Formats: sequence, C-alpha cells, structure tokens
Amino acid sequence: MSYLGILIELVIGYIALFITVKCLGKTQISQITPFDFISSLVLGDLVGSAIFDEKAGLFKILFAIGIWGALIFLTEIATQKSLPLRYLFEGKPSIIIKKGELVWKEMKRNRLDIDQLLQLLRSKGVFSVEEVEYAIFENNGGLSVLKKSESDFPTCKDLNIKTDNRTIPITIISDGKVLEKNLQKAGLNENWLEKQLERKGVNKPAEICYAELQAGKHLYIQKYE
Repeated sequence: MSYLGILIELVIGYIALFITVKCLGKTQISQITPFDFISSLVLGDLVGSAIFDEKAGLFKILFAIGIWGALIFLTEIATQKSLPLRYLFEGKPSIIIKKGELVWKEMKRNRLDIDQLLQLLRSKGVFSVEEVEYAIFENNGGLSVLKKSESDFPTCKDLNIKTDNRTIPITIISDGKVLEKNLQKAGLNENWLEKQLERKGVNKPAEICYAELQAGKHLYIQKYE
C-alpha cells in the first residue's frame, strides 16, 4: 500500500471513528464501564488492523466501523430498557464500606485489596478508613465516599477552633500481616501491638484485615467478617 493510500485511510478512519463515538455518547470517553472499554478498544483496532491489511479496502473499514457502532448502539438501547441486561453489561456498584465496616466479601469479589482501597480513598481526600461511613465501588472503577457525620461539616475553621497539625495514618496491618517497617517507623514494637490487640479482644494479627495507627498512638482496626 502506498503512503498516500495509508494517509487517506487514516484520515477517513479517524473521521469515521470520531463520528461513531459522538453518536454513541460520552460513555465512550468518560465514566467508562468494562463493556465501554472493550467496545472502544475494538473500534480502534478495527481501523488499525484494516489499514495494514492490503486486502481490506476503505469501504470494508467503514463497513466494519458501522456494524460495530450499530451493535454498541443497540446494546446501549437494550441496557436502558432492561435492568437485567444493564447489570450484565455494565455491572452493579458494590458497597465496600458499610456503616464504617469493611465489607471484605465485596472487596474480594471485586479483586480490590487494601492498598488499592486506600489509594482510592486518598483520591477523595480521605486519609483514614475510620472517617468513612459508606464507600461504594462504582462500575467505572471509581469510589464514592460518604464520610461519618463527625468527620464531615461543620469544619474546625467554621467553629473557630484551633487544631494541631494533622498527620497521615500509618498502615500497621494489611491482609492479616504486620508491616514491621511501618511499626518501627512509628517508634513502636510488636509487644506494644500485642497489648493493643488484646485490649480490643484480638488474639492474633491474622484476624485483622486492616489496621492503621493514627495521631496520638490510636490504633484503628477492621476484622475479617
């Protein structure tokens, strides 16, 4: 294929993809679900593969894009009218934290570990699991957070209350394992941790899915269900 032929197919393929995505709506570029992600990949791959396939002509490329776009459009219509199909193609949001407690089964079902959850919480401006009343893992991989009432408004600034500098909580136990480096970083040892766990009625760290050390040496723990 000549350079001119590649140029023409790229330009026309680009325009066809742009029109298709505009027709399908914003879900192809934002708030993307697993189905949207797959459909977007296939749309791009159709053009990429066809351009370097000498047997595939321009009309075949446009035909493939048109058929795939029509299938996506019909699927979107079906999911709008049918709740079971919507759950099948788009999935259902999962409650990861409920009434301040980690829902470990939902985390496992969504293959979400503690470190990933903490990262998602930090992206929402939450640095401690203890501050959260509810957290919902959305279909697009994002996290919606409802803070506990005591951790939400009004703020100390609103009440003209002076506070000490805030610190980031340190993860002490993750997935039942003690993070010794973090424990040493906090200037503590395993004997201190054992005493704290005994006070909370915990026999061994393996019973805990997550524990963090907050300011003032306050240990916050979450047990397995």
